[in-house]
Amino acid sequence: MSARSGYTLPVFAVAAAMAALRCLSGHAEGPVRLDLLADGATDIPIGQCARLDEDSALAVTTSDPGDNLDLTDGTPVWAWVRLVPRQDQAIVVEAGEGVGKTASGEGAVYRFARRLFEANLIPLVPADRTALVRVILPEGRVLARRTSNAAFGILEGLALLGTSGIAHPLSAPEKLESLRADLQSKAAHAHRLVFCIGASGQQVADRLGLLPEHTVRTANWIGPLLVEAGLLGVRELLLIGYHGKLVKLAGGIFHTHSAIADGKREILVALGLKAGVPAHLLVKLLDLPTADDAHRLLREHGWEQVFERACRRIDEQSMAYIQRHADRNVIVHTILTDRLGQVIARSQTGE
Repeated sequence: MSARSGYTLPVFAVAAAMAALRCLSGHAEGPVRLDLLADGATDIPIGQCARLDEDSALAVTTSDPGDNLDLTDGTPVWAWVRLVPRQDQAIVVEAGEGVGKTASGEGAVYRFARRLFEANLIPLVPADRTALVRVILPEGRVLARRTSNAAFGILEGLALLGTSGIAHPLSAPEKLESLRADLQSKAAHAHRLVFCIGASGQQVADRLGLLPEHTVRTANWIGPLLVEAGLLGVRELLLIGYHGKLVKLAGGIFHTHSAIADGKREILVALGLKAGVPAHLLVKLLDLPTADDAHRLLREHGWEQVFERACRRIDEQSMAYIQRHADRNVIVHTILTDRLGQVIARSQTGE
């Protein structure tokens, strides 16, 4: 069965706003027809729509990115629209709750999303009115904790970004093959390589002055790429990435997407137990919602060395994994970062 395409988050924000405007004009509920600019048009279903007063309405739809491992899958997207006397612009888009803000306080609503709003909403706005549009992502603030948004200066929520309205899925084999091809190209010229896991890993690699021809982005396919590196004759690997992902390797989990496997808190508890962390802290750690909260707890109580132990364990597990599946001896080092790309721990071999 072929993978199903879906749509990017701005599409659903615009669709909800269109439905709210339609509600104000007295039209019935149902799908809205959306112009995707260069990608044709599509119908987006609307879950609910309500007129709040004479000049404002609220509509709700649900994000559907298709067959992608996308954390926005199924998240509700709200748009509140109010018609006011005409201002300089026909529409004004605001970032509501769950939509990220930049460091300067502006809403993280980027160029493509704004073009999409303009193309679809301006024809619906009466000539003597301006539509104030507030996009709300009720789950956005929580979902953003699982992204690297903060590393790019996007705070408190998700960004409305992208260059297309369509989310084209690559199948898992296609994604892995593209990563493998990059690794093969770089391994042909170097026997010491760096695996960058996520944006924070790439940030650290750039800061350390590591050459692009020596760095490989792995996404979540760390295990297969470790094996591939061994088979290609790579002798030494440095893993750099966010601790909430890489710590999974310490527990023998080599595909790091949370939809496949998690266990990071349990792994930290096991490492903390060996390090001598008091039991009451370990119990508290298990109940924390995010890896960042776990790091903060251990740091505040003077147990940040747990992450140094995690680095050593990641080294050991990775080398054993390569030996087991490729019958090769590869030296592995680890650097763990926080979401902002700051180093929190490294193995001695990763100095």
